[in-house]
Amino acid sequence: MTAQIIDGKAIAAQFRREVRELSDLMASQGKRRPGLAVVLVGDDPASHVYVRNKRLACDECGIVSVSHDLPHSTTQTELMTLIEQMNSDDSIDGILVQVPLPDHIDERHVIEAIDPAKDVDGFHPFNVGRLALRHPLMRPCTPYGVTRLLEKTGIPAK
Repeated sequence: MTAQIIDGKAIAAQFRREVRELSDLMASQGKRRPGLAVVLVGDDPASHVYVRNKRLACDECGIVSVSHDLPHSTTQTELMTLIEQMNSDDSIDGILVQVPLPDHIDERHVIEAIDPAKDVDGFHPFNVGRLALRHPLMRPCTPYGVTRLLEKTGIPAK
C-alpha cells in the first residue's frame, strides 16, 4: 500500500461543520442542543489546554459546554456529589472528567460513578465490556476519531 497524506485538520473541520448543522437543525426544530459537562480538578497545565480545546470545539459545533473547574482541594465526596447531579441532569448528554485527578481522589471510583450512557471517554467498566464484545455504547474518543478519519479518507479502518 502506498503512503497517503491525510489532512486531519480539514477533515476535522468538516466533521465539526456537520455536527454544527445537526445541532442547528435540532435547535430550529425546538429541541435542545446537546450538552457536554467537563470537569477539571486541580491545576495540571496539560489538562487545562486539553479542556480549553474541548470547550472551543463545543462552541464551534453548537454543543452546550458546561464547565466545572474545581480546586485541587476538592474532596472525593464533593466530586461524587457533582457527578451524581450531572448524571440526573437531562440537559447533560455527556460527562468528561479530565484525568489525571489529584492523588487524594480515587479515579476508578469516579469513573464508575459516571452514568455509562453519559461516559464520553468510554472508560466505565460497562462501556469497556461492551467495546470488548464489539457492541459499544460509547467508544473511547481518540480511537473512534482515528477510525472516522480513516473512513473519510477511504482507508479501511479494520
